[in-house]
Amino acid sequence: MRLLPKILWFMLAFFALANALQALRYLLPHVPFPAQLDNFSQRRIALSLHALGGAIALLAGPLQFVPRFRESSWNRHRLLGWIYCSAVLLGWCASLWIAPHAQTGWIASAGFLALGAAWIVATGLAVRFILRGDAMTHRRWMIRSYALAAAAITLRIYLPLSFVFHVPFSIGYPAIAWLCWIPNALAAEVYVRVAPTPSGITLPANLAGRFPQLP
Repeated sequence: MRLLPKILWFMLAFFALANALQALRYLLPHVPFPAQLDNFSQRRIALSLHALGGAIALLAGPLQFVPRFRESSWNRHRLLGWIYCSAVLLGWCASLWIAPHAQTGWIASAGFLALGAAWIVATGLAVRFILRGDAMTHRRWMIRSYALAAAAITLRIYLPLSFVFHVPFSIGYPAIAWLCWIPNALAAEVYVRVAPTPSGITLPANLAGRFPQLP
């Protein structure tokens, strides 16, 4: 990787690790500094499962975008990919329980539900295309999927900023429920359309064309 992509990758990996560790604290018997959320006090199991799925997805993503790591062992890449997709499924399923009860009401709930729908669709399409042997399209959808997973990062950046700028929580939180992921999705879309892409990704023989029955 060149210098700027390296710097951006390390920043992404750092924020992914920090946010994953912050989320994983909800799996502890006694949660340090819990957020004052109704979902924590009333839907602890669902919140914990959502935190677990989101944390695993955040941790699994960055290495998948490193060509040397990916191409040095396709079986490892595939295993980590299935771990990522399973984590997305877990995080999304749990979100269906907690998102309708988001703080500040239906606008925030709608934002988180829309995020979940976009996340599972992008991930599902990524799986579909790799099962068809279309590695390039799979790569594009995985970029979109991880950009949506990174909404957990941008949400935790926006929340403190809203407090710093004295934005009322009743106004800031519903806006953040949408702003934490729509700019990410747009940035990913610009990236997959504008940034240089590999001229070709050759899957090994044991993976290429493994599922020809899929349309």
